[in-house]
Amino acid sequence: MHQIFLRRTLACGLAGCAAVTLGAAAPASSMHAMHPHPLVKTAAPEATLMKVAATAPAVVKIGNFTFGPEVLTVAPGTTVTWVNDDDIPHTVAASDQSYRSKVLDTGDRFSMTFAKPGTYEYFCSIHPHMTGKVVVKAP
Repeated sequence: MHQIFLRRTLACGLAGCAAVTLGAAAPASSMHAMHPHPLVKTAAPEATLMKVAATAPAVVKIGNFTFGPEVLTVAPGTTVTWVNDDDIPHTVAASDQSYRSKVLDTGDRFSMTFAKPGTYEYFCSIHPHMTGKVVVKAP
């Protein structure tokens, strides 16, 4: 007698993540040898994908006197990292004064974790015309 063995895995790349289902037929005796414990149901692939997306790195690049992306949407609990790729110093300062980076020279980074849903506006205190937003939404 044969059983079908299904395994779900995530394939992640620059375009995002996707659930992949692999199937293989194997005799029941070899299935028991490979997996001595009964298979346990897991969460739907969508739930797994949302969890991976929520923990994926969130990066804002600073370059040519801009923050990119200008608006970044993340899940609660996400850490956002700003990276200064410009050849001059910049800062990241919250419009509500709740956080502020040190002066970031070329290659420097600043990270902030956003725990609660909301819209968090920020700017460069050296070049106030440089602005951006982090939008925190529950998945």
